[in-house]
Amino acid sequence: MKNIHGLLLVGCSALALAGCGPSDLASPGTSGDVIVNNPAPTPAPTPTPTGGTGVVAASACPSIATSTQLADAGVISGPTGSYRVCNLPSVIDRSITLPKVAGLVYQMNGRVDVGCDGGFTAPTTAAPFATSTVGCSTANLTSDTNVTLTIEPGVIMVGAPGASWLAVNRGNRISAVGTATQPIVFTSRDNVIGQVNENSQGQWGGVVLMGRAPITDCATGSTTSGNCERQTEGAQNPARFGGNDSGYNAGRMSYVQIRYSGFILSGNSELQALTTEGIGSGTTLDHIMSYNSSDDGMEAFGGTVNMKHYIAVGADDDSLDVDVGAQMNLQYALLIQRDGKGDGLFEIDSNGNETDTPRTKLAVANFTAIQRQVSSNTESNAQASALFRGNSDITLVNGILFSPNNECIRLHGTGATPVTLNAMSVVLTCSSDRKFIGTGSYTPAQVESIFSGGTNNNAGFTSTLMNGFVNGANEAAFRATDPKTVSAFFDTTSYIGAVRDASDTWFAGWTCNSAAADFGTGNSGACTSLPTT
Repeated sequence: MKNIHGLLLVGCSALALAGCGPSDLASPGTSGDVIVNNPAPTPAPTPTPTGGTGVVAASACPSIATSTQLADAGVISGPTGSYRVCNLPSVIDRSITLPKVAGLVYQMNGRVDVGCDGGFTAPTTAAPFATSTVGCSTANLTSDTNVTLTIEPGVIMVGAPGASWLAVNRGNRISAVGTATQPIVFTSRDNVIGQVNENSQGQWGGVVLMGRAPITDCATGSTTSGNCERQTEGAQNPARFGGNDSGYNAGRMSYVQIRYSGFILSGNSELQALTTEGIGSGTTLDHIMSYNSSDDGMEAFGGTVNMKHYIAVGADDDSLDVDVGAQMNLQYALLIQRDGKGDGLFEIDSNGNETDTPRTKLAVANFTAIQRQVSSNTESNAQASALFRGNSDITLVNGILFSPNNECIRLHGTGATPVTLNAMSVVLTCSSDRKFIGTGSYTPAQVESIFSGGTNNNAGFTSTLMNGFVNGANEAAFRATDPKTVSAFFDTTSYIGAVRDASDTWFAGWTCNSAAADFGTGNSGACTSLPTT
Protein backbone atom coordinates (compact mmCIF):
# COMPACT_ATOMS: atom_id res chain seq x y z
CA MET A 1 0.00 0.00 0.00
CA LYS A 2 1.20 3.45 -0.82
CA ASN A 3 2.42 5.98 1.69
CA ILE A 4 0.84 9.37 0.99
CA HIS A 5 3.15 11.72 2.76
CA GLY A 6 1.27 13.87 5.25
CA LEU A 7 1.50 17.50 6.02
CA LEU A 8 1.01 19.07 9.42
CA LEU A 9 -1.36 21.82 8.38
CA VAL A 10 -2.91 24.58 10.38
CA GLY A 11 -5.93 25.14 8.14
CA CYS A 12 -7.70 28.30 7.16
CA SER A 13 -11.02 26.62 7.82
CA ALA A 14 -12.80 25.76 11.03
CA LEU A 15 -13.98 22.59 9.30
CA ALA A 16 -11.82 19.50 9.71
CA LEU A 17 -12.21 16.64 7.30
CA ALA A 18 -11.68 13.19 8.70
CA GLY A 19 -10.11 10.14 7.16
CA CYS A 20 -7.02 9.40 5.13
CA GLY A 21 -6.39 7.31 2.06
CA PRO A 22 -4.57 4.00 1.98
CA SER A 23 -0.91 3.94 2.83
CA ASP A 24 1.85 1.94 1.27
CA LEU A 25 5.61 2.15 0.84
CA ALA A 26 7.33 3.58 3.84
CA SER A 27 9.25 6.73 3.10
CA PRO A 28 12.93 6.56 3.96
CA GLY A 29 12.73 9.81 5.90
CA THR A 30 15.67 11.95 6.74
CA SER A 31 19.05 10.28 6.58
CA GLY A 32 21.16 13.41 6.20
CA ASP A 33 23.40 15.04 8.70
CA VAL A 34 21.05 17.81 9.79
CA ILE A 35 17.93 16.70 11.65
CA VAL A 36 15.73 19.24 13.39
CA ASN A 37 12.60 18.64 15.44
CA ASN A 38 11.38 22.01 16.59
CA PRO A 39 11.40 25.52 15.14
CA ALA A 40 14.20 27.63 16.56
CA PRO A 41 13.12 30.65 18.57
CA THR A 42 13.03 33.88 16.61
CA PRO A 43 16.08 35.96 17.56
CA ALA A 44 15.73 39.55 18.61
CA PRO A 45 16.62 42.15 15.97
CA THR A 46 20.28 43.01 15.86
CA PRO A 47 22.08 45.93 14.25
CA THR A 48 23.21 45.73 10.65
CA PRO A 49 26.84 44.57 10.63
CA THR A 50 29.45 46.73 9.02
CA GLY A 51 32.65 45.79 7.26
CA GLY A 52 33.52 42.23 6.28
CA THR A 53 33.17 40.64 2.87
CA GLY A 54 30.32 39.28 0.79
CA VAL A 55 26.66 40.22 1.04
CA VAL A 56 25.84 43.01 3.52
CA ALA A 57 22.56 42.78 5.41
CA ALA A 58 19.77 45.17 4.40
CA SER A 59 19.02 47.90 6.93
CA ALA A 60 15.31 47.09 7.33
CA CYS A 61 12.42 44.95 6.09
CA PRO A 62 10.27 46.41 3.30
CA SER A 63 6.65 47.39 3.94
CA ILE A 64 3.95 45.17 2.43
CA ALA A 65 0.23 45.74 2.02
CA THR A 66 -1.05 43.25 4.58
CA SER A 67 -2.77 43.79 7.88
CA THR A 68 0.28 42.19 9.52
CA GLN A 69 3.65 43.57 8.41
CA LEU A 70 6.87 41.67 7.98
CA ALA A 71 8.55 41.06 11.32
CA ASP A 72 12.23 41.95 11.57
CA ALA A 73 13.92 38.83 12.95
CA GLY A 74 17.41 40.26 13.01
CA VAL A 75 20.53 39.42 11.04
CA ILE A 76 22.11 36.05 10.37
CA SER A 77 25.50 35.44 8.75
CA GLY A 78 27.05 32.68 6.72
CA PRO A 79 29.76 31.99 4.14
CA THR A 80 28.24 34.34 1.55
CA GLY A 81 27.65 37.27 3.91
CA SER A 82 24.99 38.67 6.23
CA TYR A 83 21.24 38.85 5.69
CA ARG A 84 18.34 40.70 7.27
CA VAL A 85 15.65 38.11 8.11
CA CYS A 86 12.06 39.27 7.53
CA ASN A 87 9.38 36.90 8.84
CA LEU A 88 6.24 36.56 6.75
CA PRO A 89 2.85 36.72 8.51
CA SER A 90 1.12 33.39 9.16
CA VAL A 91 -1.64 34.42 6.74
CA ILE A 92 -1.02 36.60 3.69
CA ASP A 93 -4.36 38.38 3.59
CA ARG A 94 -3.78 40.78 0.69
CA SER A 95 -2.17 40.43 -2.73
CA ILE A 96 1.44 41.43 -2.17
CA THR A 97 4.80 41.48 -3.91
CA LEU A 98 7.99 40.39 -2.18
CA PRO A 99 10.70 42.50 -3.82
CA LYS A 100 14.28 41.45 -4.34
CA VAL A 101 16.35 43.37 -1.77
CA ALA A 102 20.10 42.87 -1.51
CA GLY A 103 21.11 41.32 1.80
CA LEU A 104 17.57 40.22 2.74
CA VAL A 105 15.76 36.87 3.03
CA TYR A 106 12.06 36.27 3.64
CA GLN A 107 11.41 33.63 6.29
CA MET A 108 8.48 31.26 6.79
CA ASN A 109 8.42 30.77 10.55
CA GLY A 110 5.87 27.96 10.53
CA ARG A 111 3.03 27.50 8.05
CA VAL A 112 2.35 30.53 5.85
CA ASP A 113 -1.08 30.57 4.16
CA VAL A 114 -1.63 32.43 0.93
CA GLY A 115 -5.24 33.60 1.34
CA CYS A 116 -8.18 31.54 2.55
CA ASP A 117 -10.30 28.85 0.92
CA GLY A 118 -13.98 29.52 0.22
CA GLY A 119 -14.96 25.86 -0.11
CA PHE A 120 -15.43 23.09 -2.68
CA THR A 121 -17.16 25.24 -5.29
CA ALA A 122 -15.56 28.48 -6.42
CA PRO A 123 -17.80 31.43 -5.49
CA THR A 124 -18.95 33.76 -8.25
CA THR A 125 -17.25 36.71 -6.56
CA ALA A 126 -14.26 36.74 -4.28
CA ALA A 127 -14.62 38.24 -0.84
CA PRO A 128 -11.62 40.35 0.19
CA PHE A 129 -10.57 40.54 3.79
CA ALA A 130 -12.19 43.29 5.76
CA THR A 131 -9.69 45.82 7.04
CA SER A 132 -10.37 44.60 10.58
CA THR A 133 -9.80 40.96 9.70
CA VAL A 134 -6.61 39.26 10.75
CA GLY A 135 -6.17 35.73 9.50
CA CYS A 136 -8.81 33.34 8.14
CA SER A 137 -11.82 33.97 10.33
CA THR A 138 -15.12 32.10 10.03
CA ALA A 139 -16.53 35.13 8.24
CA ASN A 140 -14.35 34.32 5.24
CA LEU A 141 -15.24 30.66 4.85
CA THR A 142 -18.03 31.08 2.28
CA SER A 143 -15.91 32.95 -0.26
CA ASP A 144 -12.37 32.84 -1.57
CA THR A 145 -10.07 35.72 -0.71
CA ASN A 146 -8.51 35.91 -4.18
CA VAL A 147 -5.01 36.66 -2.88
CA THR A 148 -1.94 36.47 -5.11
CA LEU A 149 1.55 36.19 -3.65
CA THR A 150 4.09 37.60 -6.14
CA ILE A 151 7.76 36.81 -5.60
CA GLU A 152 10.29 38.74 -7.66
CA PRO A 153 13.29 37.17 -9.47
CA GLY A 154 16.31 36.57 -7.24
CA VAL A 155 14.35 36.46 -3.97
CA ILE A 156 15.55 33.99 -1.33
CA MET A 157 12.74 32.37 0.69
CA VAL A 158 13.84 30.62 3.88
CA GLY A 159 12.00 28.00 5.90
CA ALA A 160 12.75 28.21 9.60
CA PRO A 161 13.82 24.83 11.04
CA GLY A 162 10.90 22.42 11.33
CA ALA A 163 7.36 22.50 9.98
CA SER A 164 7.68 25.72 8.00
CA TRP A 165 6.04 25.68 4.60
CA LEU A 166 4.07 27.71 2.05
CA ALA A 167 0.39 26.77 1.54
CA VAL A 168 -1.32 28.31 -1.47
CA ASN A 169 -4.98 27.68 -0.68
CA ARG A 170 -7.82 27.14 -3.14
CA GLY A 171 -9.08 30.38 -4.62
CA ASN A 172 -5.67 32.05 -4.29
CA ARG A 173 -2.51 32.08 -6.39
CA ILE A 174 1.24 32.22 -6.44
CA SER A 175 3.33 34.13 -8.99
CA ALA A 176 6.91 33.01 -8.35
CA VAL A 177 8.58 33.81 -11.66
CA GLY A 178 12.35 33.97 -11.66
CA THR A 179 14.66 34.15 -14.66
CA ALA A 180 17.48 32.02 -16.03
CA THR A 181 20.00 34.33 -14.32
CA GLN A 182 17.91 35.27 -11.25
CA PRO A 183 16.14 32.14 -9.97
CA ILE A 184 13.90 32.25 -6.92
CA VAL A 185 15.39 30.05 -4.19
CA PHE A 186 13.33 28.34 -1.47
CA THR A 187 15.75 26.89 1.05
CA SER A 188 16.51 26.26 4.71
CA ARG A 189 17.93 28.61 7.32
CA ASP A 190 20.89 26.24 7.70
CA ASN A 191 21.70 26.79 4.02
CA VAL A 192 22.04 30.51 4.75
CA ILE A 193 24.34 30.07 7.75
CA GLY A 194 26.48 27.41 6.04
CA GLN A 195 25.49 24.33 8.04
CA VAL A 196 24.61 22.02 5.13
CA ASN A 197 26.47 19.45 3.06
CA GLU A 198 25.78 16.98 0.25
CA ASN A 199 23.59 14.78 2.50
CA SER A 200 21.56 17.49 4.25
CA GLN A 201 17.80 17.26 3.81
CA GLY A 202 14.46 17.54 5.60
CA GLN A 203 15.21 20.89 7.25
CA TRP A 204 11.89 22.61 6.49
CA GLY A 205 8.60 21.78 4.76
CA GLY A 206 8.12 22.76 1.13
CA VAL A 207 5.67 24.42 -1.26
CA VAL A 208 2.08 23.16 -1.56
CA LEU A 209 -0.39 24.30 -4.25
CA MET A 210 -4.07 23.40 -3.70
CA GLY A 211 -6.81 23.58 -6.31
CA ARG A 212 -10.26 22.52 -7.52
CA ALA A 213 -9.44 20.06 -10.31
CA PRO A 214 -10.86 16.50 -10.15
CA ILE A 215 -9.20 14.00 -7.79
CA THR A 216 -9.86 10.50 -6.46
CA ASP A 217 -9.57 8.84 -3.04
CA CYS A 218 -12.22 11.11 -1.57
CA ALA A 219 -12.29 12.05 2.10
CA THR A 220 -15.79 13.44 1.53
CA GLY A 221 -18.11 13.02 -1.43
CA SER A 222 -17.44 10.58 -4.24
CA THR A 223 -16.07 10.53 -7.75
CA THR A 224 -19.39 9.26 -9.11
CA SER A 225 -21.40 12.10 -7.61
CA GLY A 226 -18.80 14.67 -8.65
CA ASN A 227 -18.20 16.18 -5.22
CA CYS A 228 -14.94 14.45 -4.32
CA GLU A 229 -12.80 16.36 -1.86
CA ARG A 230 -9.69 15.41 0.04
CA GLN A 231 -7.69 16.70 2.93
CA THR A 232 -3.95 17.11 2.83
CA GLU A 233 -3.08 13.91 4.62
CA GLY A 234 -1.46 13.72 8.01
CA ALA A 235 -2.96 17.06 9.01
CA GLN A 236 -4.51 17.80 12.37
CA ASN A 237 -6.29 20.80 10.87
CA PRO A 238 -6.37 19.86 7.20
CA ALA A 239 -6.24 22.06 4.14
CA ARG A 240 -8.61 20.89 1.43
CA PHE A 241 -8.37 20.26 -2.28
CA GLY A 242 -10.46 18.86 -5.10
CA GLY A 243 -13.33 20.07 -7.27
CA ASN A 244 -14.65 19.98 -10.82
CA ASP A 245 -12.47 22.57 -12.54
CA SER A 246 -9.83 20.73 -14.59
CA GLY A 247 -8.55 24.10 -15.84
CA TYR A 248 -8.04 25.50 -12.33
CA ASN A 249 -5.30 28.14 -12.14
CA ALA A 250 -3.12 28.09 -9.00
CA GLY A 251 -0.73 30.62 -10.55
CA ARG A 252 2.75 30.23 -11.96
CA MET A 253 6.12 28.95 -10.77
CA SER A 254 9.07 29.34 -13.16
CA TYR A 255 12.84 29.30 -12.65
CA VAL A 256 12.57 28.15 -9.04
CA GLN A 257 14.84 26.06 -6.81
CA ILE A 258 13.48 24.24 -3.74
CA ARG A 259 16.27 22.94 -1.51
CA TYR A 260 16.55 20.76 1.64
CA SER A 261 12.77 20.31 2.05
CA GLY A 262 10.65 17.45 3.38
CA PHE A 263 10.50 17.98 7.13
CA ILE A 264 9.28 14.87 8.99
CA LEU A 265 6.11 15.81 10.85
CA SER A 266 5.33 12.51 12.56
CA GLY A 267 6.20 8.92 11.78
CA ASN A 268 6.58 8.71 8.02
CA SER A 269 4.63 11.89 7.28
CA GLU A 270 6.65 14.57 5.56
CA LEU A 271 6.45 17.14 2.78
CA GLN A 272 7.89 17.13 -0.73
CA ALA A 273 9.81 19.98 -2.29
CA LEU A 274 6.75 20.69 -4.46
CA THR A 275 3.32 19.21 -3.76
CA THR A 276 0.44 19.84 -6.16
CA GLU A 277 -3.06 18.95 -4.96
CA GLY A 278 -5.91 19.20 -7.43
CA ILE A 279 -4.36 21.99 -9.48
CA GLY A 280 -5.55 22.41 -13.06
CA SER A 281 -4.19 22.99 -16.54
CA GLY A 282 -4.42 26.76 -16.02
CA THR A 283 -1.45 26.51 -13.64
CA THR A 284 1.96 27.15 -15.23
CA LEU A 285 4.91 25.10 -13.96
CA ASP A 286 8.27 25.18 -15.70
CA HIS A 287 11.99 25.30 -14.88
CA ILE A 288 11.63 23.92 -11.36
CA MET A 289 14.46 22.20 -9.49
CA SER A 290 14.12 20.09 -6.35
CA TYR A 291 17.34 19.46 -4.45
CA ASN A 292 17.79 16.97 -1.58
CA SER A 293 14.17 16.58 -0.53
CA SER A 294 13.89 14.03 2.26
CA ASP A 295 10.74 12.76 0.54
CA ASP A 296 9.77 13.05 -3.14
CA GLY A 297 11.16 15.67 -5.45
CA MET A 298 7.57 16.36 -6.51
CA GLU A 299 4.26 14.66 -5.82
CA ALA A 300 1.07 15.35 -7.78
CA PHE A 301 -2.13 14.45 -5.91
CA GLY A 302 -4.82 14.42 -8.59
CA GLY A 303 -5.62 17.35 -10.84
CA THR A 304 -4.53 18.19 -14.38
CA VAL A 305 -0.82 19.00 -14.32
CA ASN A 306 1.19 20.25 -17.29
CA MET A 307 4.88 20.86 -16.70
CA LYS A 308 8.10 21.39 -18.66
CA HIS A 309 11.76 21.50 -17.59
CA TYR A 310 11.72 19.72 -14.24
CA ILE A 311 14.88 18.67 -12.38
CA ALA A 312 14.98 16.49 -9.28
CA VAL A 313 18.38 15.87 -7.71
CA GLY A 314 18.96 13.83 -4.56
CA ALA A 315 15.36 13.02 -3.54
CA ASP A 316 15.42 10.56 -0.66
CA ASP A 317 12.20 8.90 -1.79
CA ASP A 318 10.98 9.19 -5.39
CA SER A 319 12.06 11.79 -7.91
CA LEU A 320 8.51 11.95 -9.28
CA ASP A 321 5.39 10.60 -7.57
CA VAL A 322 2.00 10.85 -9.31
CA ASP A 323 -1.25 9.52 -7.82
CA VAL A 324 -4.87 10.14 -6.69
CA GLY A 325 -6.14 10.31 -10.27
CA ALA A 326 -3.69 12.93 -11.54
CA GLN A 327 -3.63 13.58 -15.28
CA MET A 328 -0.06 14.74 -15.87
CA ASN A 329 2.01 15.69 -18.91
CA LEU A 330 5.71 16.30 -18.30
CA GLN A 331 8.38 17.13 -20.88
CA TYR A 332 12.13 17.67 -20.40
CA ALA A 333 12.82 15.96 -17.08
CA LEU A 334 16.14 15.24 -15.39
CA LEU A 335 15.74 12.80 -12.50
CA ILE A 336 19.06 12.17 -10.75
CA GLN A 337 19.53 10.41 -7.42
CA ARG A 338 22.46 10.57 -5.03
CA ASP A 339 24.57 7.44 -5.11
CA GLY A 340 23.17 4.88 -2.68
CA LYS A 341 20.25 7.11 -1.67
CA GLY A 342 16.59 7.40 -2.58
CA ASP A 343 13.93 4.97 -3.72
CA GLY A 344 12.44 4.96 -7.24
CA LEU A 345 12.94 7.51 -9.96
CA PHE A 346 9.23 7.12 -10.75
CA GLU A 347 6.35 5.96 -8.56
CA ILE A 348 3.02 6.18 -10.36
CA ASP A 349 -0.29 4.68 -9.17
CA SER A 350 -3.93 5.23 -8.28
CA ASN A 351 -3.37 4.80 -4.55
CA GLY A 352 -5.25 1.54 -4.06
CA ASN A 353 -8.69 2.79 -5.14
CA GLU A 354 -8.47 1.11 -8.52
CA THR A 355 -12.15 1.46 -9.38
CA ASP A 356 -12.06 5.26 -8.99
CA THR A 357 -11.95 7.42 -12.06
CA PRO A 358 -10.13 9.22 -13.47
CA ARG A 359 -7.34 6.67 -13.42
CA THR A 360 -3.95 8.17 -12.73
CA LYS A 361 -2.37 9.00 -16.08
CA LEU A 362 1.21 10.11 -16.74
CA ALA A 363 2.76 10.95 -20.08
CA VAL A 364 6.43 11.92 -19.84
CA ALA A 365 8.54 12.86 -22.84
CA ASN A 366 12.25 13.61 -23.24
CA PHE A 367 13.42 12.40 -19.87
CA THR A 368 16.77 11.24 -18.55
CA ALA A 369 16.46 9.29 -15.31
CA ILE A 370 19.63 8.21 -13.51
CA GLN A 371 20.15 5.85 -10.57
CA ARG A 372 23.81 4.88 -10.50
CA GLN A 373 23.83 2.99 -7.21
CA VAL A 374 20.91 1.34 -5.44
CA SER A 375 19.94 2.06 -1.84
CA SER A 376 18.50 -0.42 0.65
CA ASN A 377 15.27 1.57 0.49
CA THR A 378 14.96 0.94 -3.25
CA GLU A 379 15.48 -2.77 -2.74
CA SER A 380 12.81 -3.04 -0.05
CA ASN A 381 10.21 -0.69 -1.56
CA ALA A 382 10.08 0.23 -5.25
CA GLN A 383 12.54 -2.60 -6.05
CA ALA A 384 13.06 -1.19 -9.56
CA SER A 385 14.05 2.29 -10.65
CA ALA A 386 10.58 2.87 -12.12
CA LEU A 387 7.50 1.54 -10.31
CA PHE A 388 4.15 1.66 -12.14
CA ARG A 389 1.08 0.18 -10.45
CA GLY A 390 -2.36 0.88 -8.98
CA ASN A 391 -4.26 0.66 -12.30
CA SER A 392 -2.54 3.72 -13.72
CA ASP A 393 -1.81 4.45 -17.38
CA ILE A 394 1.77 5.31 -18.32
CA THR A 395 3.19 6.61 -21.59
CA LEU A 396 6.96 7.05 -21.95
CA VAL A 397 8.32 8.85 -25.01
CA ASN A 398 11.95 9.58 -25.97
CA GLY A 399 13.32 8.42 -22.62
CA ILE A 400 16.63 7.32 -21.15
CA LEU A 401 16.63 5.22 -17.97
CA PHE A 402 20.16 4.61 -16.72
CA SER A 403 20.18 2.14 -13.84
CA PRO A 404 23.18 -0.17 -14.29
CA ASN A 405 22.94 -1.74 -10.83
CA ASN A 406 19.19 -2.25 -10.55
CA GLU A 407 16.15 -3.52 -12.40
CA CYS A 408 14.71 -0.78 -14.59
CA ILE A 409 10.92 -1.26 -14.60
CA ARG A 410 8.46 -2.91 -12.24
CA LEU A 411 4.78 -3.32 -13.11
CA HIS A 412 2.37 -4.31 -10.35
CA GLY A 413 -1.05 -5.24 -11.66
CA THR A 414 -4.33 -5.68 -9.78
CA GLY A 415 -7.97 -5.95 -10.82
CA ALA A 416 -9.59 -6.39 -14.19
CA THR A 417 -7.85 -3.40 -15.79
CA PRO A 418 -4.36 -3.26 -14.30
CA VAL A 419 -1.62 -0.75 -14.95
CA THR A 420 -0.80 -0.13 -18.60
CA LEU A 421 2.54 0.89 -20.11
CA ASN A 422 3.15 2.29 -23.58
CA ALA A 423 6.82 2.99 -24.33
CA MET A 424 8.07 4.68 -27.49
CA SER A 425 11.75 5.35 -28.23
CA VAL A 426 12.85 4.47 -24.70
CA VAL A 427 16.28 3.00 -23.90
CA LEU A 428 17.22 1.12 -20.74
CA THR A 429 20.60 0.44 -19.17
CA CYS A 430 19.83 -2.02 -16.39
CA SER A 431 21.34 -4.64 -14.14
CA SER A 432 22.94 -7.40 -16.20
CA ASP A 433 21.06 -10.20 -14.41
CA ARG A 434 17.54 -8.77 -14.58
CA LYS A 435 15.86 -5.79 -16.23
CA PHE A 436 12.17 -6.16 -15.34
CA ILE A 437 10.08 -7.06 -12.30
CA GLY A 438 6.47 -8.22 -12.46
CA THR A 439 4.31 -8.45 -9.36
CA GLY A 440 0.61 -8.91 -8.74
CA SER A 441 -0.96 -9.99 -12.02
CA TYR A 442 2.28 -9.49 -14.00
CA THR A 443 5.29 -11.75 -14.42
CA PRO A 444 8.74 -10.42 -15.33
CA ALA A 445 8.38 -12.00 -18.77
CA GLN A 446 5.10 -10.17 -19.34
CA VAL A 447 6.64 -6.85 -18.34
CA GLU A 448 9.51 -7.43 -20.76
CA SER A 449 7.05 -8.30 -23.51
CA ILE A 450 5.00 -5.15 -22.87
CA PHE A 451 8.09 -2.96 -23.05
CA SER A 452 9.53 -4.71 -26.10
CA GLY A 453 6.15 -4.52 -27.84
CA GLY A 454 6.31 -0.75 -27.85
CA THR A 455 7.74 1.36 -30.64
CA ASN A 456 11.52 1.43 -31.17
CA ASN A 457 12.64 0.52 -27.64
CA ASN A 458 15.95 -0.97 -26.47
CA ALA A 459 16.32 -2.78 -23.14
CA GLY A 460 20.05 -3.44 -23.57
CA PHE A 461 21.30 0.02 -24.43
CA THR A 462 24.94 1.04 -24.08
CA SER A 463 24.98 4.53 -22.65
CA THR A 464 27.40 7.22 -23.79
CA LEU A 465 26.01 10.05 -21.64
CA MET A 466 28.39 12.96 -21.15
CA ASN A 467 28.68 14.85 -17.85
CA GLY A 468 26.24 12.32 -16.45
CA PHE A 469 23.12 13.52 -18.30
CA VAL A 470 23.98 15.02 -21.74
CA ASN A 471 23.38 12.83 -24.81
CA GLY A 472 26.45 11.25 -26.35
CA ALA A 473 26.96 9.49 -29.67
CA ASN A 474 24.74 6.46 -28.99
CA GLU A 475 21.89 8.57 -27.66
CA ALA A 476 22.15 10.99 -30.60
CA ALA A 477 21.92 8.10 -33.07
CA PHE A 478 18.77 6.61 -31.57
CA ARG A 479 15.52 7.18 -33.46
CA ALA A 480 13.03 9.43 -31.66
CA THR A 481 9.22 9.60 -31.70
CA ASP A 482 7.27 12.85 -32.08
CA PRO A 483 5.79 13.53 -28.61
CA LYS A 484 3.00 15.61 -30.14
CA THR A 485 1.35 12.36 -31.21
CA VAL A 486 0.81 11.74 -27.48
CA SER A 487 -0.20 15.22 -26.26
CA ALA A 488 -0.68 18.61 -27.87
CA PHE A 489 1.06 20.05 -24.80
CA PHE A 490 4.36 18.50 -25.88
CA ASP A 491 6.88 20.06 -28.24
CA THR A 492 7.95 18.09 -31.28
CA THR A 493 11.49 16.79 -30.69
CA SER A 494 13.86 14.72 -32.82
CA TYR A 495 15.95 13.23 -30.01
CA ILE A 496 15.62 11.03 -26.94
CA GLY A 497 16.51 12.17 -23.43
CA ALA A 498 16.23 15.51 -21.68
CA VAL A 499 19.38 17.18 -23.02
CA ARG A 500 19.95 16.84 -26.78
CA ASP A 501 23.71 17.57 -26.88
CA ALA A 502 26.37 19.92 -25.49
CA SER A 503 24.69 22.90 -27.15
CA ASP A 504 21.40 22.26 -25.35
CA THR A 505 21.68 24.26 -22.11
CA TRP A 506 18.10 24.75 -20.87
CA PHE A 507 19.33 23.79 -17.38
CA ALA A 508 22.03 26.49 -17.27
CA GLY A 509 22.00 29.53 -15.01
CA TRP A 510 19.00 28.84 -12.78
CA THR A 511 20.10 25.54 -11.20
CA CYS A 512 22.63 24.77 -8.45
CA ASN A 513 25.53 22.32 -8.53
CA SER A 514 26.30 19.31 -6.35
CA ALA A 515 28.30 16.10 -6.36
CA ALA A 516 25.24 14.30 -7.75
CA ALA A 517 24.79 16.68 -10.69
CA ASP A 518 27.10 19.42 -11.92
CA PHE A 519 25.26 21.80 -14.26
CA GLY A 520 28.37 23.80 -15.06
CA THR A 521 29.76 27.27 -14.58
CA GLY A 522 27.56 30.34 -14.73
CA ASN A 523 24.87 28.75 -12.56
CA SER A 524 23.70 29.98 -9.18
CA GLY A 525 26.66 28.22 -7.56
CA ALA A 526 26.86 25.21 -5.27
CA CYS A 527 23.61 24.02 -3.71
CA THR A 528 25.36 24.23 -0.34
CA SER A 529 25.85 27.97 -0.90
CA LEU A 530 23.62 30.89 -1.92
CA PRO A 531 23.56 33.06 -5.04
CA THR A 532 25.15 36.44 -4.32
CA THR A 533 23.70 38.49 -7.18
